Amino acid sequence: MIFKCGPSMCLRPVKVVEMSTQLKIFVAGDVEGNFDQLFSRIKNIQKKSGNFDLLLCVGDFFGTNFMAWESYVKGEKKVPIATLILGPNKFEHTDYYKDNKDGGDLCDNVTYLGKKGTYNGSSGLTIAYLSGTESSEGKSEEINFSQQDVTSLLLPVATDTKFQGVDILITSQWPKGVDRYGIPVGELATTNVGSSLVSQLAINLRPRYHFCGMENVFYERQPYRNHKVLAEKERHVTRFIGLAKLSNTQKKKYLYAFSITPLSSIDQSELTKQTPDVTECPFNMEESKPRQEKESDAQFFYDMTPREEKGKKRQRDKDGGPDRKQIKHKEPTGPCWFCLGSPEVEKHLVVSVGIHTYLALAKGGLVDDHILILPIGHHQSTTSAPSEVIDEINRYKTALNKFFKQIGKSVVFFERNYKTQHLQIQVVPVPIDCVQELKDAFMQCSEEENVELNEIPKHSDLKQIVPSGTPYFYAEIPSGEKLLHRIKKQFPIQFGRDVLSSVQVLNMPERVDWRNCKISKDKEARLAAKFKEDFKQFDLNLD
Repeated sequence: MIFKCGPSMCLRPVKVVEMSTQLKIFVAGDVEGNFDQLFSRIKNIQKKSGNFDLLLCVGDFFGTNFMAWESYVKGEKKVPIATLILGPNKFEHTDYYKDNKDGGDLCDNVTYLGKKGTYNGSSGLTIAYLSGTESSEGKSEEINFSQQDVTSLLLPVATDTKFQGVDILITSQWPKGVDRYGIPVGELATTNVGSSLVSQLAINLRPRYHFCGMENVFYERQPYRNHKVLAEKERHVTRFIGLAKLSNTQKKKYLYAFSITPLSSIDQSELTKQTPDVTECPFNMEESKPRQEKESDAQFFYDMTPREEKGKKRQRDKDGGPDRKQIKHKEPTGPCWFCLGSPEVEKHLVVSVGIHTYLALAKGGLVDDHILILPIGHHQSTTSAPSEVIDEINRYKTALNKFFKQIGKSVVFFERNYKTQHLQIQVVPVPIDCVQELKDAFMQCSEEENVELNEIPKHSDLKQIVPSGTPYFYAEIPSGEKLLHRIKKQFPIQFGRDVLSSVQVLNMPERVDWRNCKISKDKEARLAAKFKEDFKQFDLNLD
């Protein structure tokens, strides 16, 4: 088979073995000159499982022992499989590439791909690659890449309306923050690991598989989406795999074997199937779009001025939503009842205070232990709150789930970002025996109110689905299901309470309106004090 370089790359053909439609591929982590160990392992596997079509190597291929390599160059030892490798990550390895700086055969069956590019096989398989590590000075050098290198890779696909993605992306360096929304790597503090430019490459090339080395860990992340749920048509998922060094003594996995049918040969419905464990994309999809303006993250508040009093009709926003007035800052238009530092906040309702968020008893709650999770500072919604606020909200949710489970209850969390100024997550405990009825109750009420309520995937991140400033209603029910309504016109303010007060759930329809549930300040203080005491052992801010 012949692999040909993509446009604007080198035009040198590379010979590898002929492949069938389904390809069997090995990927190895940092070889570091341990060629005999690698090729012996591959020979043994092929004896048992049949021949593979290709070996891809990420991380440092070469080590310091030149003699180990020379025996392959001279033909004294044979490489048992067509092998594609990346360029150097260290200056001491550059001599191995000096005669093939733009890519080429380094010995029989071993080909250096080049610094960057895309290979397209006659089978339809596409392999994109980027050699080296991100330059700290923004320069493109022999062992480093820069923004210019990444941009040159992305520009051809940015204007290609038929581009779906690539089958495989190989880079030595990890993308920054790849474990966000996934299972943590554990061995790595990933906030300090990886390259934001590799993240940008992964977002825009949309690989089905992305392999990296250099960190000496094996990490197979849950698949992540390459589209925004409900906002974009479904695309295939990406599977990220980080591989360990061959020389590791902890028996970490350094060789990954898999089969793949090229993207171009798969039916679209089969290609875009979403796995049960799929998560949101871990990278900021808006920040990484090449040469496109990011969507404004300006805060929106509703302009309640009657339409007849306006000098002219406001233009409705694109999705047919209500008239809105854009405010260029994130401060409330007047005193906020929920900012903890505000004189308006009713501090006798507060039951726990964290670093970024706090818990308070709901005023006019559906039940005595109806709680609110709120940010200490002013943020209007989940979609506009910074990551540290969201992280602490999630920690509070976990603690509240544990607390209510201990007393035999389940929890519903819901948020209405409509005619509100401050983020409020309603926390309503419900009897365990009504959990199975919750989804039906939400759906029945949505049908009666003509509210289109959609179930979104369990690993969804609301920020990836709903742009900042867009009104919505969002609920998480004990079964793990997440329900979302993007508000376009009018929305029943008491929708969440209406569902939970229904016969199927709490059976207290007279408590739909919070104003009918108001109690004295003294009783509020007593209920808050009781909850605070009961919750003490679960409070994430108390030892």
